[in-house]
Amino acid sequence: MQWAIGLMSGTSLDGVDAALVQTDGERIAQYGPAVTVPYNPTLRARLRHLLDHAAHLAEDDPDILAAERDVTLRHVDAVRELMKLAPDIRPDVIGFHGQTVLHQPEKGRSWQIGDGALLQAECGVLVVYDFRARDLECGGEGAPLVPVLHAALLESETQSVAVLNIGGVANVTVLGPNTNGQRQVWACDTGPGNALLDDWAERHTGVACDVDGALARKGKVDRAVLENLLAMPYFQREMPKSLDRLSFHASAMQAVETLSAEDGAATLLEFTVEAIARTPMPVKPTKWFVAGGGRHNPVLMERLRSRLGCLESVDDLGWDGDALEAQCFALLAVRYVRGLPSSWPQTTGTEKPCMAGRPAR
Repeated sequence: MQWAIGLMSGTSLDGVDAALVQTDGERIAQYGPAVTVPYNPTLRARLRHLLDHAAHLAEDDPDILAAERDVTLRHVDAVRELMKLAPDIRPDVIGFHGQTVLHQPEKGRSWQIGDGALLQAECGVLVVYDFRARDLECGGEGAPLVPVLHAALLESETQSVAVLNIGGVANVTVLGPNTNGQRQVWACDTGPGNALLDDWAERHTGVACDVDGALARKGKVDRAVLENLLAMPYFQREMPKSLDRLSFHASAMQAVETLSAEDGAATLLEFTVEAIARTPMPVKPTKWFVAGGGRHNPVLMERLRSRLGCLESVDDLGWDGDALEAQCFALLAVRYVRGLPSSWPQTTGTEKPCMAGRPAR
């Protein structure tokens, strides 16, 4: 068993999640603390600008390099804050996701900024990073990578179940029935998560998200707009498949442009719900567990429960729903060290099981 730190900064651009776990890469033996270190508004705005323009920027663009350094140093801050809570533990490895600025699997590209060598030098701990790029090299989509953790945590679950992670983009892990210790695992990005609703709320209220779904609760779903959005070819594709935060941004925002703030919010929230509910799945889950920031939106949870049936927060399982992805990258780092695969043909579309990541130099 090794003590590992996982670092995750998602497409919601709210900051860095850091988590400490003891793991052999196959199961988690002990949970250490977890922290979230927010991005300041200036860095968040810079990153949002880069997301909007990354497709046209070179990797050595001065704005990219400056943001990469600032993002990395914020991750250093997160590691230091985390270790203040566990001063007697010496971590063996850090799994560093980096900050996604572009995800174009159809072009063989997933770009996370983050200087692994700088992080390693500042923290004095082996850093494993660049997980998504390695998956793409193996023929995969580069996402989602969290199914290996979901499968490990639900090892004792015998029925078919699904774990939803609702961040900026929503993804699902579907676990088939556990038969004699063997089960199949499928995964994909289902569609938008919180990103569209967050951006809409910020535009209309000045607040970075629709707090408690208050805006959406007051609105009425425009069914014609919703069905037009769901008619996009992505939603008919089988698993595995993945998305960028901006994949539907322009078309969705244009579609709701003439709606009131409340009706637009309701329609965008329902877009997330229906994209999840209509995702083609190889087995029907008997239960759904929800992780990520979306689980804090009571309106979203109500609508998901209405469409999916038996649904609960991962917190009800005793998991830390805010630290789950960070814990995943701790697990992935140890899997890399041990030479174990992190993704499979049914989770990301790789040609064969793939060991994701590479060590910082």
